[in-house]
Amino acid sequence: MAFINVLDEATINQIAAGEVVERPLNVVKELIENALDSGASAITVEIKDGGNKLIRVTDNGSGLAKSEVRKAFLRHATSKIVCADDLLSITSLGFRGEALSSICAVSTVEMISKESDSLTGFRYIIEGSKEITFEEIGAPNGSTVIVKDLFFNTPARKKFLKSNITEAGMISNLMEHIALSNPGVSFKYLVNGKNMFQTSGNGATDEIIYRIYGKDVKDKLLDIDVNEEYVKIHGYIAKSEINRSNRGCENFFVNGRYISSEALSRALEEGYRNYLMQHKFPFCVLYLEVDPSTVDVNVHPAKMEIRLSNHDLITGRLTEEVRSVLGKATLIPEIHFDSPKIANKPVVKNSPEPFEINRKAEALKFNKPSLDEDSLDKFVLKNEEIEIEKPVLEETKSIKNEDYTSVLETKQLKLFDDSFLGTKAKNKYRLLGQLFKTYWLFEYEEKLYILDQHAAHEKVKYERLIKHFEDKEILSQPIMPPVIFDLTMKENSFIKEYLSIFNKMGFEIEDFGGGSIAIRAFPLDLYGCDERTFFREILDDLSKNPIKGDFEVVQNKIASMACKAAVKGNTLMSEAEINSLMDELMTLDNPYNCPHGRPTIVSMSKYEIEKKFKRVVD
Repeated sequence: MAFINVLDEATINQIAAGEVVERPLNVVKELIENALDSGASAITVEIKDGGNKLIRVTDNGSGLAKSEVRKAFLRHATSKIVCADDLLSITSLGFRGEALSSICAVSTVEMISKESDSLTGFRYIIEGSKEITFEEIGAPNGSTVIVKDLFFNTPARKKFLKSNITEAGMISNLMEHIALSNPGVSFKYLVNGKNMFQTSGNGATDEIIYRIYGKDVKDKLLDIDVNEEYVKIHGYIAKSEINRSNRGCENFFVNGRYISSEALSRALEEGYRNYLMQHKFPFCVLYLEVDPSTVDVNVHPAKMEIRLSNHDLITGRLTEEVRSVLGKATLIPEIHFDSPKIANKPVVKNSPEPFEINRKAEALKFNKPSLDEDSLDKFVLKNEEIEIEKPVLEETKSIKNEDYTSVLETKQLKLFDDSFLGTKAKNKYRLLGQLFKTYWLFEYEEKLYILDQHAAHEKVKYERLIKHFEDKEILSQPIMPPVIFDLTMKENSFIKEYLSIFNKMGFEIEDFGGGSIAIRAFPLDLYGCDERTFFREILDDLSKNPIKGDFEVVQNKIASMACKAAVKGNTLMSEAEINSLMDELMTLDNPYNCPHGRPTIVSMSKYEIEKKFKRVVD
């Protein structure tokens, strides 16, 4: 028979550690969250060998009382909650009380900490859940936690880690997100002794975006500001030309916590739907503030997933705001031949360094009889002081124009009405002609604008069809003689299933007998295209991607219809035709992108052209 064994505490801790500590990334995350919860305004993180050899997190927070040290390393010991009801209103980042116990179960942990009202601090070392050292020492205010030799006693888990470079990359990504979620905290991040990342903690989110993603992204940001009773949303989205092939640049923070949310991502992408190509994803840094009682953060030990009780309201409002902001912006991408020169990033000095480097020397100094309380205060201030050498915003103002004139050209173009596709530009631009039978060239305010005739015409037709569809005013054009289609049984079933949708789109379809149909009318906006080829392509598309009847999905089919009906590239157009197209384009809410997200128009500055001809030299 099988015997049931009661596991000892060390074994229990190692098993539990697997839920919280899968890799060095989890250790760094838990320790930083503890530092933030302690009220730290400056945090230094150092790792070596991808965090396997060393992880050190130093902060200037409230520190830990000596009487609380041993309790902090027990399982489910936490200062954040008292009972299950507290889970309904959590505002802290940590609350499970599993982190320190899980970390020390699979590594050697050293903690040095001191409260501001204590004369001395303590040093505590615990290895594999076994206490090694507990002593009183001199220390600055705040805490330092050092984690060495991760998974030294669980080699099976260690062999599943990635390379040191990959593990360090995961931690670097985490550091960027934590810095974005806490712009009021100064962060310093070192990898194998090299300073990789540093922020000032001055509260400027756009400064951190600049440091992480570069000036090109920073200059293409659009403000988001929503203030509803059930949610506050602020932050930035980027113009559609800043996009990625995955969701890696969709940054969401709910009540200060960086989270991953399929619902929020879909809401954001829905707002961008007419501005981005398929399989491209937008950039955003968005902060949501909601009532803590409407958020469930106790979904997974990693605390990356949440549930929102009123997520339909929130996601709907987010989509609406993104559409509104993009609709008001000028979104003409500008071509740059060369990478613009960017001034060196500012340096942040004297953020909290790892205390242990000079611990013994400082301890000796601390124990000298001549060190009175005033001297101790000065010592503490020296270790906590943060001095900003040159804030980013001030520095960028002082950069000479000749160093990055092309960068300045990327700023948002005046007001909408004065932009190239605004109504006031009509009498000012000069039409230069058609290029490659596909692109039209215009000169306007020392810029060259290049219009894609197919994308522009496609967008005009799409907007017409959508408006008529929404207003239930789609007009049909009779076809004489009707177009007869021979269908397979599968295609026939599609026609029957979607007949009402085809009717709403402006098609008039009748059963012609013998498995055939007769198309007797076409949508007026599509009249003149090759009806047989067009309808065959629509049928083929439906067989691959069936629709369910809701308007949002039908829009995709209308976009496809507009694309197929638009004037193609490599087609000669007259000057009168292009002027007529421009007139219609100027009336649209979003004239900058075709229904599939491709740009209708791009620009090139006179400066960029003159650079190529060496009329100006950087």
